Amino acid sequence: MDSNKNTKLWGGRFANSSSTITEKLSVSVHYDSRMYKQDIRGSKAHAKMLNKIGILNEKELEDITKGLSEIENEIESGAFVFSSALEDIHMNIESKLTEKIGDAGRKLHTGRSRNDQVAVDTRMYLRDEILEISKLLNNFVDILVDLAENNLDTLMPGYTHLQVAQPVRFSHHILAYCWKLNRDKKRLEAVKESTNFLPLGVGAMSGVNYPNDREFLKKELEFDEIILNSMDAVSDRDYILDFLYFGSVLGTHLSRFCEELILWSTSEFNFIRLDDSVTTGSSIMPQKRNPDLAELIRGKSGRLNGNLFSLLTLLKGLPMTYNRDMQEDKEPLFDSIDTIKLSLEGMIEMLSSITLNKDIMKKAVYSNFSTATDLADYLAKKGVPFRKSHEIVGSIVKFCEETKTNFFSLVREDLLKFSDVFENDIVDILSPENSTERKESIGSTAKAEVLRQIKVLKNS
Repeated sequence: MDSNKNTKLWGGRFANSSSTITEKLSVSVHYDSRMYKQDIRGSKAHAKMLNKIGILNEKELEDITKGLSEIENEIESGAFVFSSALEDIHMNIESKLTEKIGDAGRKLHTGRSRNDQVAVDTRMYLRDEILEISKLLNNFVDILVDLAENNLDTLMPGYTHLQVAQPVRFSHHILAYCWKLNRDKKRLEAVKESTNFLPLGVGAMSGVNYPNDREFLKKELEFDEIILNSMDAVSDRDYILDFLYFGSVLGTHLSRFCEELILWSTSEFNFIRLDDSVTTGSSIMPQKRNPDLAELIRGKSGRLNGNLFSLLTLLKGLPMTYNRDMQEDKEPLFDSIDTIKLSLEGMIEMLSSITLNKDIMKKAVYSNFSTATDLADYLAKKGVPFRKSHEIVGSIVKFCEETKTNFFSLVREDLLKFSDVFENDIVDILSPENSTERKESIGSTAKAEVLRQIKVLKNS
């Protein structure tokens, strides 16, 4: 036999071996080996189907199933040696199986291509990871709901343009992120739905020359539907795009949350204290407590965005059907999965051990005229047109700034020079403590509405 003969499992028509650079560019086993469980599960199902249609006899099926189980145990124990020459996880497992059981292993790939094999493996892998991410999302929302419920009456400033706007309950502020995360959960459910379509059984791209039973494969591998177009089955990566979009939006939400945690933990705000276990020190400044965990999670949103755009760019110019470019879909997917899980674990750790500086939060509410809108609404309810009310309160604010008068200490006598409709109840109107309870609209920061949110979130 020619020593230069290509010994790849696909190498029958090649006279020479692959070049070094071809080998380097082709290899993916160093990252797709994480799909070994799914590859083995898919192969077992395919073998059962081949037995069902008469391609494999009972002994061959038994040998294949046993051999695949042994390979799975070897991989999990660390005894399995992956070969980069065999390129990917699929060829590594098939080669090892043939080495173990002989010709029965060579028959396993009947009626199957790596194109539909990798497609089904990736879908099963993502489906499994979605379950883990869902658990983390649910855990994180539960922690935030508990944090809100345990600090129901804690006041803080609400902000627009990062300027003090109106008093809100800390619980209301935290629950805003719960609703964002709930939408993320719904997006993830949609990803699960788009992922759970079976591509296996279509071969390379046009179907196979065997009466294979794709309904059997669908049930065996627990898919919801069969992809009915063979070309679509091997070329579709929409479900990965759906997941990467989910990850990008989730990363944006976590980044915004982390930005607030970072601001709140500064000495200037000092609303919260992050636990020592989730902060770090400085190599030169001994007094520092840096919110590194929050900063790292904030930074990882860039990776998640990049992974989405990487795959969008990869796919935009590809003709039908399978092209080797599509090997590049795995690393963005795997990286986003890992990044999402790590980020959620970090958020859970930070929020589980956070300490609120409630007195400082309350003091901050008494800044920047936080109940000025309440004062304008008071005048409006007295019959003053709102635009006129707005102008009057603006004049009062300007007066307080120029005379260094405490806005929250104003009494009726101070305000009568601006309007004659002010009465003695104005003291209650100026109070930030009373401000939240005057919010009557559904979804407001009033205590009853916050409790409504908590109830709905607990049941969602």
